Amino acid sequence: MAYGAVAGAGKVAALSLFAFAGTAAAEQITIAALGDSLTAGFGLMQEDGFVPRLEAWLHARGHDVTVINAGVSGDTTAGGLARMGWTLTPEVDAMIVALGGNDFLRGIDPAASRSNLAGILDQAAAQGIEVLLVGIVASGNYGPEYQSEFNGMYPSLAEDYGTLLETDFFNGFRASVNAGAPVSDFMQPDGIHPNAAGVDLIVEDMGPQVEVLIERVR
Repeated sequence: MAYGAVAGAGKVAALSLFAFAGTAAAEQITIAALGDSLTAGFGLMQEDGFVPRLEAWLHARGHDVTVINAGVSGDTTAGGLARMGWTLTPEVDAMIVALGGNDFLRGIDPAASRSNLAGILDQAAAQGIEVLLVGIVASGNYGPEYQSEFNGMYPSLAEDYGTLLETDFFNGFRASVNAGAPVSDFMQPDGIHPNAAGVDLIVEDMGPQVEVLIERVR
């Protein structure tokens, strides 16, 4: 074979490898987890928080994914909306939106919370960002009307915006608690934040939904 042909073949191979590398890089996905202390990993060792455990679960399943911790302890839906400008950086491909718990604890009008979440989803939609919306189930502290309106805003928004929906952040172990398991098996002493064991169950439950989110991006 002539040198020119060999050199030409080398160029083709190099171009093929370059194209492959470009494809591999394009398949890497970045997910921003916008939330409050539940997302931030309050009260836990860093590696035991929701975001690191979710990222590890996804890696174990073969996904080339980076999950960014955009959780701020004490944040409300209004705070999450205010942070959208710096959360949606150019590398972000998808979002997990897990807000509302502090709105409920403060008795904020569900209409205001819904409006804030809608604002977050509007900005995500405008940038073509896929979303998994994660709800919080409110108790009856403020009466049945408040409870119904608060709990109903998540499925309503998911339907309006065509987002994925996880109905309750605590779905992973709620059934066990309802069946009689002690809450202390899964929660920190404050009764608000999950412990490491609780986080693992939450990730196991929510992980498949995040995999669907990844497929939507691809």
